Amino acid sequence: MSLHTIAKALVIWTGMLALAIANGAFRDGVLMPQLGDVQGMLLSGVLLCCVILAVSYLCLPWFGRQSARHLFAIGVLWLALTVAFEFSFGILRGVPMDKILGAYVFEEGNTWPLVLVVTLLAPRLAARLRGWL
Repeated sequence: MSLHTIAKALVIWTGMLALAIANGAFRDGVLMPQLGDVQGMLLSGVLLCCVILAVSYLCLPWFGRQSARHLFAIGVLWLALTVAFEFSFGILRGVPMDKILGAYVFEEGNTWPLVLVVTLLAPRLAARLRGWL
C-alpha cells in the first residue's frame, strides 16, 4: 500500500472519528435519555456502523480501485487507529483499564465489538457494494 493511500485512509478515518464522537454525544444527550440506556446504546452502535459503511462507500472512489488485500489493509489500519485512540483517550481521562476493556464485551446494549468488526471490513464491504470485488 502506498504512502498516498495511507494518507487518504488517515484523512477518512479522522472524519469517521469526528462522526463517531458526534454519535457518542447524540447517544448520551438524546438516545439514552429518550430510549433508556440499553436501547440507546444499541441504536447508537447500529447508527455508527451505518455511518462507517456510508463513509467507506462514499470515499472509496478517492482511493481508486484497490485489490482486496489493500482494502483489507486499510480496514486493519482503521481498526488499529480506532483501538489505539480508544485506549489512549481512556487512559488520558483516567479511566481504569477494567472499564476500558469492559467496552469490548456485548453487555447492556454495548455493540462496540460489532463497530470494530464493521470498521475492519468496511473498505471491502464498500467495494463489494460498488461491484468492485
